[in-house]
Amino acid sequence: AALRDGYEHFDPRAYLRNNYLPPRADFSSEEFVVPWKLRCLAETFASGEIRGRTLIDVGSGPTIYQLLSACDHFEEIVATDYLAVNREELGRWARGEPGAFDWSPFIQHVCKIEGRGEPWQDKERRLRERLRRILPIDVHRPEPLGAPLRPPADALLSAFCLEAVSPDRASFVRALTHVGNLLRPGGHALLLGALGESFYLAGAARLPVVPLEESDVREALAAAGFALRELRSYAMPPALRTGVDDVDGVFFAHAQK
Repeated sequence: AALRDGYEHFDPRAYLRNNYLPPRADFSSEEFVVPWKLRCLAETFASGEIRGRTLIDVGSGPTIYQLLSACDHFEEIVATDYLAVNREELGRWARGEPGAFDWSPFIQHVCKIEGRGEPWQDKERRLRERLRRILPIDVHRPEPLGAPLRPPADALLSAFCLEAVSPDRASFVRALTHVGNLLRPGGHALLLGALGESFYLAGAARLPVVPLEESDVREALAAAGFALRELRSYAMPPALRTGVDDVDGVFFAHAQK
């Protein structure tokens, strides 16, 4: 209940300013956090192993960067978020409305690291075409969408969601188990998340986060019925510790149900 109350004050634009404009969204070096996240996703999808009909993005927030490499490998992408303000922000971008957040630097960077010489506008158009549904979700319910996803997703992606809406590690494991219900057996799960973070700011909202270590991520995935394939971590450099959170680092996990 306390988490729900806090998220009523969540400001999508403040969150985007804090995390997806410079200094954190600096594409001049792989040392910065946003290029690191994009490379983790690009390299994992480049294997060609993770593909299928449907990918579900759990807790999309107001962001689409996490879907840029995924959109080449799925017929449909389902974005989800608990907050209507985030779903509205995503809808504005998906419809190409004036005033939507400008993700073009992210799209250009992903096209560059994927190395296929593709015009970035083609990838933007493809993601918009494949982002067909933006649904409400509550990861604390056994059926997060209110009903089973039919057919189950071939892959699941979640970035900076589960640890930010779980009051403790046990809740984090339960939420991971619940979202796993959306995924077919053998399906792949890709997670990006915070390490050692206890809070973050989004405008007037100060949101608690359950602080995780790498070992917590490993144990939670195993407890939720996933086999870990890969775990990478990134240490947040002093220059990117801007006061909008107290994050120590970021993890990227690839697991299989």
